[in-house]
Amino acid sequence: MKMTQSTAAVSKGKILFIPHDNRPTSCEQTAAVVKKLGYEVVMPDKKLLGGLGTTSDTEALWKWTTENVQGAKAAVIATDSLLYGGLVASRKHEIPAWQLQRRTSRLKELRAQNPSLKVYAFTSLMRTPRTGEASGGEDPDYFLQYGSQIFRYTALMDKTEIQGLTADESSELDELADEIPPEVLDDWLSRRQRNLTVTKALIDQVRHGTLDYLLIGKDDNAPLSQTHREARWLLSDGQDLPKSKFQLVAGIDEFAMLLLARAVNDDQQVVPKVNIQFNTGKGGNTVPTYSDERAVDTIREELLVSGATAVDQPELADYVLLVNTSPDGLTGEANHVQPGEGRLLNNGQDRFGTQYFLSKVRSMIQAGYRVGIADIAFTNGSDNALMNHLQQEGLLFRLRAYSGWNTATNSMGFALGQGMLSIRLRQADCQSLLLTRYLDDWAYQANVRTDMANKIAQMSDPSIYLYLGHYEPSMAAETATRLQRFAQLHLPAELLPAKLQVSFPWHRMFIADIQPADK
Repeated sequence: MKMTQSTAAVSKGKILFIPHDNRPTSCEQTAAVVKKLGYEVVMPDKKLLGGLGTTSDTEALWKWTTENVQGAKAAVIATDSLLYGGLVASRKHEIPAWQLQRRTSRLKELRAQNPSLKVYAFTSLMRTPRTGEASGGEDPDYFLQYGSQIFRYTALMDKTEIQGLTADESSELDELADEIPPEVLDDWLSRRQRNLTVTKALIDQVRHGTLDYLLIGKDDNAPLSQTHREARWLLSDGQDLPKSKFQLVAGIDEFAMLLLARAVNDDQQVVPKVNIQFNTGKGGNTVPTYSDERAVDTIREELLVSGATAVDQPELADYVLLVNTSPDGLTGEANHVQPGEGRLLNNGQDRFGTQYFLSKVRSMIQAGYRVGIADIAFTNGSDNALMNHLQQEGLLFRLRAYSGWNTATNSMGFALGQGMLSIRLRQADCQSLLLTRYLDDWAYQANVRTDMANKIAQMSDPSIYLYLGHYEPSMAAETATRLQRFAQLHLPAELLPAKLQVSFPWHRMFIADIQPADK
């Protein structure tokens, strides 16, 4: 099924967009495709947004919102920014309940002052990292020491409510309660309770028409965890609301992309038809790392979030999204070595399923379908084996969208939202969007970051990876040099800027901002 190609000549309207933090993927990379379609996307200066160690000035952000919302058709709002000061701040804040309640009520004032504005809101359900190391310093400091115990304690509490515990598990729960200092557990759970109260108030605002739509994200979580436990409570609280008004799904970083797609689809009165296909093996039954549900269930929910619908046959679809999963259902880290072997898992060599998936991509493109790839075989980076083949066969820039940048839920949602909008652009207009992802997801995350991590591991203080400190300028310069070299080897010269520059917005290797050096 073909859709009319179009490019933007005049503005199609204004959309106000408040990201949940200051990362490039959260901000300009998310807004890019909507701008290419011809919409004016009004976004606050990044100085007004929270980051890893910074909290946004919520008063200044509210002021910016009221000053810039006039004339907007729609608003895509991360309530974490307006209420807590950002995504990371929502996990660490000390904001009293009364102040959170006051900030939440301001959304009612925004609606009252702009009755015709479509308000699409998203918020995070606090995550439950498995370990202190996995928290990456994005949770209270005590989580580094007690993270594993807190995770296990809440997993058992979750299981208690679902199916009950064995005698051994009951004993383990008692032991954990003794191991975790009471003040630590109280701090962690009391903050979550305040956030839960706020989230329930947001659900209530949907009932009363303040919000047209609310999306709650289960940030990094597991099938048994405090995040999973609270999700059950919130689903029960919002069970009277239809999914056209309220959803709770796995993920968070992809939500802005999905909701901007929904705002555009609603404005243009379009319901894109999407065909989803997975790699062989576990495929859609894969339960990815950092999620508590099957990939196929997540993507079905994401389709609803974006205002699209699923179709069984590609010939009926406006967009075909191919999901690259590992046949064994495992989603290892893109830049981790094989435990005990010192061998990189993501080494570029074909695995079972590589040729199967490649043939699917090739045949779909050759048949004339508009194809995108959600690359979730690995977490936090591209599948090198797949990407090498796509390069060799000249297929990289015949795609409509690609994503393999973070968790599986993030990558699926980003490729879905950006892809369904990209089909309304000429292929040439998609190239810069694809180049951004290839430089970040493939060149940096799956390769250059691996090299830099290996270098840092040999230094006197390996913790530099998590906080670069005074090494940041030299690390940025070397990263840019390595990135330029990789790009020149693997990407078309005519699409590359003469020189690349790299910065680290969160002052750690995990996230890079890659730009032309003359920008």
